[in-house]
Amino acid sequence: MTRIFIIGLLVVGIAGCGDMAARLGIGRGANAPDTALSADAPVSEAALTPATAAPRPPAAAKTAEALDTTTPEQRAAATAPATAPTKALGKTIASLGSPTEPGLWLKTPLVKAEAQGRVTNLANGKSSLVTLIPIDGPATAGSRMSLAALRLIDASLTDLTEVEVALEG
Repeated sequence: MTRIFIIGLLVVGIAGCGDMAARLGIGRGANAPDTALSADAPVSEAALTPATAAPRPPAAAKTAEALDTTTPEQRAAATAPATAPTKALGKTIASLGSPTEPGLWLKTPLVKAEAQGRVTNLANGKSSLVTLIPIDGPATAGSRMSLAALRLIDASLTDLTEVEVALEG
């Protein structure tokens, strides 16, 4: 009987851990609102750029096609050749970021502030306009790229892809 009580207590205790960060006031808990996409949050100009903005995928989305909510027009604008000079920032190894985060973006330690940029797949030369989002770490650390951007540059969603990163304009 004591074993059953202890097991039940452990199960209840572990079930409460999923939202522990929110209870302690650190980070975002599982039930915290997504302030990056809330209607009350200020929206940056980069987020409004047609080539990089996209709606969230439906909760039931399971395939790359369903998770990629960019429009054909957005994909065409993102893959159009650069019209202004670019400033090379360096090379990085990109892996798939959160597939449920919409848009065309690269989270990388190569930038210190959010900016428009271009990533080029070094294996095939295909490039895409993306929003460059800073993350902590040394410049030699890897980067995370959106599902939509990886698809545009014909990169594998499961492999690590070497890309060249440049500021646009």
